[in-house]
Amino acid sequence: MIQRINELARKQKNEGLTPEEKREQAQLRQAYLQSIRGQLRQQLDRIRFVD
Repeated sequence: MIQRINELARKQKNEGLTPEEKREQAQLRQAYLQSIRGQLRQQLDRIRFVD
């Protein structure tokens, strides 16, 4: 997923993206962010406070 995001970012910088590629890029970025947020939530849920 990250490779494809990076490929699209490079292409956007160099030559621009088609509307389809822009949609794909937005979807991939959303999925990636959801994944990161989910991992962070899981990690925070495992934290136990001890007095």
